[in-house]
Amino acid sequence: MIFTTKNTDETRAIGRKIAEKLHTGGTETAYIAMRGEMGVGKTAFVSGFASYFGISGVKSPTYAVMNQYSMDGITIRHFDMYRITDEDDLYSIGYDDYVNARGYNIVEWSENIEYAIPDSAIYVSIERLPECDEHRRITVTGGGMEIQI
Repeated sequence: MIFTTKNTDETRAIGRKIAEKLHTGGTETAYIAMRGEMGVGKTAFVSGFASYFGISGVKSPTYAVMNQYSMDGITIRHFDMYRITDEDDLYSIGYDDYVNARGYNIVEWSENIEYAIPDSAIYVSIERLPECDEHRRITVTGGGMEIQI
């Protein structure tokens, strides 16, 4: 699926739609591998995803590596792998425990841990469009999802 957004609010709306599709489809555990350059809207997407579950205040986990949000039995783990340089770094944060736990794992800079992405991952790539710096192309692959916006 490919979506085009014109601003941050529309990027959040796509994140929210993905959360809705997963949740209403009975998917309570998913791994979302995010890709895109710095400042392209990955955290805005995660904010929209979390908003579907009534979670607000999503912030980039750049320095914390992982922020966890929970509400009404739903858990979202938001990772930022920008500073992860090798397997020792990854596993020292307890990555294996989180990846195998129930909930939604959303991983920014997933390309840095290609070797540790589950086969069942849903990939979300966000890129700027050349015609306007605010416009984004969001490509969602994997997970067998079809979403109408």
